[in-house]
Amino acid sequence: MTGRTPAAAAGADSAAPGSRARPGARGRIDKRQAILTTAFVVFAREGYAQATLDAIAAEARVAKHTIYNHFGDKQTLLRAAIAAEADRAMARNLAAVDRLRDHDGDLRAALEDVGRQLVECFCDERAWALRRLLYAEIAQFPDLLDIVSGRATDPVTEALADRLARLSLAGHLRAGDPAAAAEQLAALLTGSLEARCRYGTRVIPAAEQHAVARAAVDTFLHVFGTGSAETAAPA
Repeated sequence: MTGRTPAAAAGADSAAPGSRARPGARGRIDKRQAILTTAFVVFAREGYAQATLDAIAAEARVAKHTIYNHFGDKQTLLRAAIAAEADRAMARNLAAVDRLRDHDGDLRAALEDVGRQLVECFCDERAWALRRLLYAEIAQFPDLLDIVSGRATDPVTEALADRLARLSLAGHLRAGDPAAAAEQLAALLTGSLEARCRYGTRVIPAAEQHAVARAAVDTFLHVFGTGSAETAAPA
């Protein structure tokens, strides 16, 4: 037994060879993450105006001054919490888009698989909480849209455009602007979901989500397909 706590051991084990982890560094990271996670929940539940740092500190189980030490003020915490949640959404959506790299040669099936994953991401309760918070606070903090676009929406659209461009270069999709194709596929997948979800207050059954994805891909391939798209494989 070394006498180290698990957190201290983890921090020491993750340090570079020959270096010594700063005491309390892991605990500081854990506290910051706890504050961000809790702040997002409280802001989404209460709204910015009604949410208090006292409530966030209590739910995160940290001292209020710890929030000030990490983030300075409530507005900075709001932006940081939304940025962190946008990063989480981006990672999940990028993982879905990356599924286009590997499939069994049936492009339609591959696109439907990716479409289902993207629809599931869109319908995730945390994703809805992020959108509702953005809708509620964008008039007061218009830069929040830039945060979400820059850290989630734009990178995912760019990744999808890259995969579609590769398919187009390989002759599996019609040549054209891959960025426009990605935007149109995303719109086909998600355009009806706000009404279907009633802004996140209705759970869309899996079968309905899959039907949305199938219809979106069918329309997409009518425009961008080459006629052999159902069996073509990406480069």
